[in-house]
Amino acid sequence: MTDRLDVTLRLIRNAGRASLTDLASRLGVSEMTVRRDLDALQARGLVERVRGGAVAVAEPESAAGFAARAGWQAGLKDRIGRAAAALVEPGATVLLDAGTTTVHVARALADRAAAGEGPFTVAVLGLPVADALADRPGVRLLVVGGESRPGERSLAGPLTAAVLRQLTFDLFVMSIGAVSGEAGWSEFTLEDAAVKQVALQQARSSLVVADASKLGVRAFASVAPLDAVGRLVTDRSARNPQLTPAAQDTLAALENAHVEVLCA
Repeated sequence: MTDRLDVTLRLIRNAGRASLTDLASRLGVSEMTVRRDLDALQARGLVERVRGGAVAVAEPESAAGFAARAGWQAGLKDRIGRAAAALVEPGATVLLDAGTTTVHVARALADRAAAGEGPFTVAVLGLPVADALADRPGVRLLVVGGESRPGERSLAGPLTAAVLRQLTFDLFVMSIGAVSGEAGWSEFTLEDAAVKQVALQQARSSLVVADASKLGVRAFASVAPLDAVGRLVTDRSARNPQLTPAAQDTLAALENAHVEVLCA
Protein backbone atom coordinates (compact mmCIF):
# COMPACT_ATOMS: atom_id res chain seq x y z
CA MET A 1 0.00 0.00 0.00
CA THR A 2 2.80 2.43 0.83
CA ASP A 3 4.11 2.45 -2.73
CA ARG A 4 0.61 3.05 -4.10
CA LEU A 5 0.27 5.99 -1.72
CA ASP A 6 3.48 7.40 -3.16
CA VAL A 7 2.20 6.99 -6.73
CA THR A 8 -1.12 8.59 -5.78
CA LEU A 9 0.65 11.53 -4.13
CA ARG A 10 2.85 12.07 -7.19
CA LEU A 11 -0.20 12.10 -9.48
CA ILE A 12 -1.94 14.70 -7.30
CA ARG A 13 1.15 16.89 -6.97
CA ASN A 14 1.76 16.78 -10.69
CA ALA A 15 -1.78 17.94 -11.47
CA GLY A 16 -2.35 20.13 -8.41
CA ARG A 17 -5.83 18.66 -8.13
CA ALA A 18 -7.08 15.19 -9.05
CA SER A 19 -10.52 13.62 -9.09
CA LEU A 20 -11.47 10.24 -7.69
CA THR A 21 -12.45 9.09 -11.17
CA ASP A 22 -9.14 10.07 -12.75
CA LEU A 23 -7.05 8.57 -9.94
CA ALA A 24 -9.01 5.31 -10.07
CA SER A 25 -8.48 5.15 -13.84
CA ARG A 26 -4.76 5.89 -13.69
CA LEU A 27 -4.12 3.54 -10.78
CA GLY A 28 -6.42 0.76 -11.95
CA VAL A 29 -8.21 0.47 -8.60
CA SER A 30 -11.72 1.22 -7.35
CA GLU A 31 -12.84 4.67 -6.25
CA MET A 32 -13.40 3.22 -2.77
CA THR A 33 -9.71 2.25 -2.63
CA VAL A 34 -8.74 5.75 -3.79
CA ARG A 35 -10.89 7.29 -1.05
CA ARG A 36 -9.09 5.23 1.60
CA ASP A 37 -5.69 6.19 0.19
CA LEU A 38 -6.64 9.88 0.11
CA ASP A 39 -7.78 9.66 3.72
CA ALA A 40 -4.37 8.20 4.64
CA LEU A 41 -2.52 10.94 2.73
CA GLN A 42 -4.68 13.64 4.33
CA ALA A 43 -3.95 12.20 7.78
CA ARG A 44 -0.24 12.70 7.00
CA GLY A 45 -0.89 16.29 5.94
CA LEU A 46 0.17 15.64 2.34
CA VAL A 47 -3.12 16.35 0.54
CA GLU A 48 -6.42 18.04 1.29
CA ARG A 49 -9.64 16.21 0.52
CA VAL A 50 -12.15 18.18 -1.55
CA ARG A 51 -15.46 17.20 -3.08
CA GLY A 52 -14.82 14.48 -5.63
CA GLY A 53 -11.06 14.27 -5.12
CA ALA A 54 -8.06 15.95 -3.51
CA VAL A 55 -5.66 18.87 -3.94
CA ALA A 56 -1.95 19.01 -3.23
CA VAL A 57 -0.71 20.65 -0.05
CA ALA A 58 2.38 22.84 -0.34
CA GLU A 59 5.09 20.76 1.34
CA PRO A 60 8.87 20.57 1.04
CA GLU A 61 9.99 18.18 -1.69
CA SER A 62 11.60 16.03 0.97
CA ALA A 63 8.17 15.15 2.36
CA ALA A 64 7.60 12.85 -0.59
CA GLY A 65 11.18 12.51 -1.72
CA PHE A 66 13.85 9.85 -1.53
CA ALA A 67 14.28 9.91 2.26
CA ALA A 68 10.54 9.46 2.85
CA ARG A 69 10.36 6.44 0.53
CA ALA A 70 13.67 4.75 1.31
CA GLY A 71 12.24 2.44 3.97
CA TRP A 72 9.02 1.56 2.17
CA GLN A 73 8.90 -2.08 1.05
CA ALA A 74 12.64 -2.41 1.66
CA GLY A 75 12.61 -6.21 1.73
CA LEU A 76 10.66 -6.41 -1.52
CA LYS A 77 12.98 -3.91 -3.22
CA ASP A 78 15.99 -5.84 -1.98
CA ARG A 79 14.71 -8.96 -3.76
CA ILE A 80 14.16 -6.99 -6.94
CA GLY A 81 17.60 -5.41 -6.63
CA ARG A 82 19.38 -8.73 -6.20
CA ALA A 83 17.49 -10.32 -9.09
CA ALA A 84 18.39 -7.41 -11.35
CA ALA A 85 22.05 -7.35 -10.27
CA ALA A 86 22.33 -11.07 -11.03
CA LEU A 87 21.59 -10.28 -14.69
CA VAL A 88 24.64 -8.01 -15.05
CA GLU A 89 27.59 -9.63 -16.81
CA PRO A 90 31.04 -9.36 -15.17
CA GLY A 91 33.05 -6.59 -16.77
CA ALA A 92 29.92 -4.76 -17.94
CA THR A 93 29.52 -1.01 -18.06
CA VAL A 94 26.21 -0.23 -16.37
CA LEU A 95 24.15 2.94 -16.01
CA LEU A 96 22.03 2.92 -12.85
CA ASP A 97 19.02 5.22 -12.72
CA ALA A 98 18.06 7.21 -9.63
CA GLY A 99 15.51 5.76 -7.23
CA THR A 100 15.02 3.75 -4.08
CA THR A 101 14.96 0.40 -5.89
CA THR A 102 18.16 1.09 -7.83
CA VAL A 103 19.94 1.65 -4.51
CA HIS A 104 19.24 -2.01 -3.80
CA VAL A 105 20.57 -2.94 -7.25
CA ALA A 106 23.73 -0.98 -6.44
CA ARG A 107 24.22 -2.75 -3.10
CA ALA A 108 23.77 -6.15 -4.74
CA LEU A 109 26.29 -5.25 -7.47
CA ALA A 110 28.77 -4.13 -4.82
CA ASP A 111 28.31 -7.45 -3.00
CA ARG A 112 28.92 -9.37 -6.23
CA ALA A 113 32.06 -7.35 -6.93
CA ALA A 114 33.37 -7.93 -3.41
CA ALA A 115 32.79 -11.67 -3.88
CA GLY A 116 34.99 -11.63 -6.98
CA GLU A 117 32.12 -11.72 -9.49
CA GLY A 118 33.08 -8.37 -11.07
CA PRO A 119 34.55 -6.04 -11.92
CA PHE A 120 31.83 -3.57 -12.87
CA THR A 121 31.97 -0.05 -14.21
CA VAL A 122 28.89 1.73 -12.92
CA ALA A 123 27.67 5.21 -13.86
CA VAL A 124 24.92 6.58 -11.63
CA LEU A 125 22.12 9.13 -11.94
CA GLY A 126 21.43 9.53 -8.23
CA LEU A 127 23.51 10.53 -5.21
CA PRO A 128 22.15 7.78 -2.89
CA VAL A 129 23.04 5.22 -5.57
CA ALA A 130 26.55 6.67 -5.74
CA ASP A 131 26.87 6.45 -1.96
CA ALA A 132 26.01 2.73 -2.08
CA LEU A 133 28.88 2.12 -4.51
CA ALA A 134 31.56 4.54 -3.29
CA ASP A 135 34.87 2.93 -2.25
CA ARG A 136 33.60 -0.60 -2.92
CA PRO A 137 36.24 -3.03 -4.24
CA GLY A 138 35.71 -4.20 -7.80
CA VAL A 139 33.50 -1.22 -8.70
CA ARG A 140 34.62 1.66 -10.88
CA LEU A 141 32.17 4.43 -10.02
CA LEU A 142 31.25 7.26 -12.41
CA VAL A 143 28.90 9.98 -11.18
CA VAL A 144 27.09 11.56 -14.13
CA GLY A 145 26.98 15.35 -13.89
CA GLY A 146 23.89 17.51 -13.61
CA GLU A 147 21.66 19.29 -11.16
CA SER A 148 20.67 17.43 -8.02
CA ARG A 149 16.90 17.66 -7.57
CA PRO A 150 15.95 18.68 -4.00
CA GLY A 151 14.42 15.84 -2.03
CA GLU A 152 14.96 13.22 -4.73
CA ARG A 153 18.77 13.70 -4.96
CA SER A 154 18.56 12.54 -8.58
CA LEU A 155 20.65 14.11 -11.34
CA ALA A 156 18.68 15.72 -14.14
CA GLY A 157 18.62 18.59 -16.58
CA PRO A 158 20.47 19.49 -19.79
CA LEU A 159 23.94 18.90 -18.33
CA THR A 160 23.03 15.34 -17.39
CA ALA A 161 21.64 14.69 -20.87
CA ALA A 162 24.74 16.20 -22.50
CA VAL A 163 27.09 13.99 -20.46
CA LEU A 164 25.06 10.86 -21.24
CA ARG A 165 25.29 11.56 -24.97
CA GLN A 166 29.09 11.29 -24.70
CA LEU A 167 28.95 7.80 -23.18
CA THR A 168 27.76 4.32 -24.14
CA PHE A 169 26.68 1.51 -21.82
CA ASP A 170 26.22 -2.22 -21.99
CA LEU A 171 23.12 -1.97 -19.81
CA PHE A 172 20.78 0.72 -18.51
CA VAL A 173 18.93 -0.24 -15.32
CA MET A 174 15.95 2.11 -15.31
CA SER A 175 13.55 2.88 -12.52
CA ILE A 176 10.09 3.99 -13.58
CA GLY A 177 7.15 5.81 -12.09
CA ALA A 178 4.47 4.07 -14.14
CA VAL A 179 3.89 1.59 -16.93
CA SER A 180 0.74 0.60 -18.79
CA GLY A 181 -0.22 -1.00 -22.07
CA GLU A 182 -1.76 2.24 -23.31
CA ALA A 183 0.89 4.76 -22.20
CA GLY A 184 4.03 2.60 -22.19
CA TRP A 185 6.77 3.62 -19.76
CA SER A 186 6.01 7.02 -18.19
CA GLU A 187 7.29 9.36 -15.47
CA PHE A 188 5.94 12.09 -13.23
CA THR A 189 8.22 14.90 -14.40
CA LEU A 190 9.48 16.02 -17.79
CA GLU A 191 13.04 16.21 -16.42
CA ASP A 192 13.07 12.56 -15.37
CA ALA A 193 11.50 11.44 -18.63
CA ALA A 194 14.03 13.38 -20.72
CA VAL A 195 17.04 11.82 -18.94
CA LYS A 196 15.62 8.31 -19.27
CA GLN A 197 14.99 8.82 -23.00
CA VAL A 198 18.64 9.72 -23.59
CA ALA A 199 19.86 6.89 -21.38
CA LEU A 200 17.83 4.33 -23.34
CA GLN A 201 19.41 5.56 -26.56
CA GLN A 202 22.95 5.22 -25.18
CA ALA A 203 22.62 1.64 -23.89
CA ARG A 204 22.92 -1.59 -25.86
CA SER A 205 20.28 -3.19 -23.65
CA SER A 206 17.98 -2.13 -20.85
CA LEU A 207 15.96 -3.48 -17.98
CA VAL A 208 13.46 -1.84 -15.67
CA VAL A 209 13.17 -2.39 -11.92
CA ALA A 210 9.74 -1.58 -10.50
CA ASP A 211 7.47 -3.04 -7.86
CA ALA A 212 4.00 -4.18 -8.89
CA SER A 213 2.30 -0.97 -7.72
CA LYS A 214 3.74 0.80 -10.80
CA LEU A 215 2.07 -1.61 -13.25
CA GLY A 216 -1.18 -0.39 -14.78
CA VAL A 217 -0.45 3.26 -13.89
CA ARG A 218 -0.22 6.20 -16.32
CA ALA A 219 2.01 9.10 -15.33
CA PHE A 220 2.37 12.57 -16.87
CA ALA A 221 5.40 12.34 -19.16
CA SER A 222 5.98 9.62 -21.73
CA VAL A 223 9.39 7.94 -21.65
CA ALA A 224 9.18 5.22 -24.31
CA PRO A 225 6.94 2.53 -25.79
CA LEU A 226 6.93 -0.85 -24.07
CA ASP A 227 9.23 -2.50 -26.60
CA ALA A 228 12.04 -0.01 -25.91
CA VAL A 229 12.97 -2.15 -22.88
CA GLY A 230 14.14 -5.75 -22.91
CA ARG A 231 13.32 -6.88 -19.38
CA LEU A 232 11.25 -5.92 -16.36
CA VAL A 233 12.17 -7.14 -12.88
CA THR A 234 9.24 -6.78 -10.48
CA ASP A 235 7.87 -8.53 -7.40
CA ARG A 236 5.84 -11.72 -7.17
CA SER A 237 2.58 -9.95 -6.35
CA ALA A 238 2.46 -8.71 -9.96
CA ARG A 239 1.23 -12.17 -11.00
CA ASN A 240 -1.52 -12.27 -8.38
CA PRO A 241 -4.75 -10.77 -9.82
CA GLN A 242 -6.27 -10.48 -6.34
CA LEU A 243 -3.36 -8.44 -4.98
CA THR A 244 -2.63 -6.39 -8.12
CA PRO A 245 -5.62 -6.42 -10.50
CA ALA A 246 -4.34 -3.34 -12.32
CA ALA A 247 -1.13 -5.13 -13.27
CA GLN A 248 -2.67 -7.96 -15.24
CA ASP A 249 -3.49 -6.16 -18.50
CA THR A 250 -0.08 -4.47 -18.39
CA LEU A 251 1.69 -7.82 -17.96
CA ALA A 252 -0.16 -9.12 -21.03
CA ALA A 253 0.82 -6.00 -23.00
CA LEU A 254 4.46 -6.40 -21.94
CA GLU A 255 4.51 -9.99 -23.09
CA ASN A 256 2.95 -8.98 -26.42
CA ALA A 257 5.73 -6.39 -26.76
CA HIS A 258 8.30 -9.18 -26.14
CA VAL A 259 9.44 -7.72 -22.83
CA GLU A 260 10.71 -10.48 -20.54
CA VAL A 261 9.08 -10.17 -17.09
CA LEU A 262 10.94 -11.61 -14.11
CA CYS A 263 9.29 -11.75 -10.68
CA ALA A 264 11.56 -11.73 -7.63
